[in-house]
Amino acid sequence: MKRSKSSRVLKILSYVLLITGMIVILYPFYLTIITALKTPQESSQNFFSFPQSFYLGNFVDVLQKANYFVFFRNSAVVTVVSVLLIMVLIPMCSYAIARNMEKRYYKTMYFYLLAGIFVPFQVIMVPLVKYLSKLNLCNIPGLIIMCVTLASSQGVFLLVNYIRSVPRDLEEAAYIDGCGTVKAYVKIVLPMIRPILATIFVLNALWVWNDFQMPLLILNQSQDMWTLPLFQYNFKSQYSFDYNLAFASYLIAMIPVLIAYACAQKHIVSGLTQGAVKS
Repeated sequence: MKRSKSSRVLKILSYVLLITGMIVILYPFYLTIITALKTPQESSQNFFSFPQSFYLGNFVDVLQKANYFVFFRNSAVVTVVSVLLIMVLIPMCSYAIARNMEKRYYKTMYFYLLAGIFVPFQVIMVPLVKYLSKLNLCNIPGLIIMCVTLASSQGVFLLVNYIRSVPRDLEEAAYIDGCGTVKAYVKIVLPMIRPILATIFVLNALWVWNDFQMPLLILNQSQDMWTLPLFQYNFKSQYSFDYNLAFASYLIAMIPVLIAYACAQKHIVSGLTQGAVKS
């Protein structure tokens, strides 16, 4: 009886926590949607009420703003190129480290990259901007380089642990059949680490697309190089904030992220759980 009562209490508590978490996550999303579908007059009357009519003028106003598609293009270029380089370079680096961990050079490189996880970006952002300025890299290519560099620590940590769980026997069998290192990596290793690759893809796509701080520091020399988060920040003036236009722009910017997540979501949980615990 005591066990059944305690299990029932735990079940009720788990449901309460799940419902609370769901409300905490969904309520801000609800506010974003209803605010984007309201007129400014409706929002001023009652910010939390459901819209009386589904007003789409906010979305039209956002898309008609000057240079909106330029900012969208900049965000797309930075995200696509950064994620592409991350998905090509970091797995190769991780494979070399994972298969040579017994050598001092590779082990030192692994812990050197791993140390980057524990260094907050706020600590390095000022010297970083000065260094990029001296190299004339306060532009979109410089931002792409920094995205790839900062993504390397987490990516190498996840991938090295995952690759070390892949049996070497499969690669040795491929070598016997005439495969070289590159072919064995492409044909054997990459298909077996697909879940963690999907996880890294989604995590970095979300981060690069939504990042505000690094573009603000690096792309402040010219408005033509702004990304979407910097454009959305302009809805705030010194004395007011246009919530309707801002929330409409947030919903538009969410569409590519939702598509990317929908394409890879089945691999995300398995990639994180397997890659984080294997050694």
